[in-house]
Amino acid sequence: MYTASTRAIEVTVRPQYLPDQSDPAKSQFVWAYQVRIENKGDVAVQLHSRHWKITDALGRLQEVKGPGVVGKTPLLRPGEMFEYTSGTPLSTPSGFMGGTYQMVSETGDKFDIVIPTFSLDLPSTERRLN
Repeated sequence: MYTASTRAIEVTVRPQYLPDQSDPAKSQFVWAYQVRIENKGDVAVQLHSRHWKITDALGRLQEVKGPGVVGKTPLLRPGEMFEYTSGTPLSTPSGFMGGTYQMVSETGDKFDIVIPTFSLDLPSTERRLN
């Protein structure tokens, strides 16, 4: 698990390789990642958009930006959490990804929170920082 906290909003990510959706012979490697966003502060916040940076083992960067996550823009009151699962394909057997969520507080304050950078590695591969 990978965790980062920004302004009392904690983001935890758990990646998992999906061998049944991958085809190494065709350089297709797929990972799922489960994300938990928890409001540990005392002000309600809403997730408005995401900005992912996905880098494969050859250093190729792909950026993904857009509104919400999995079609939702969750409102998190103090003490609440939101969880979702998504996925990403790579053409290499390892890489990493991370980014930011743009949040808006109940007072209208816009700010970014960190999505921790996490490693995408095959289970059979020795883990190392990319």
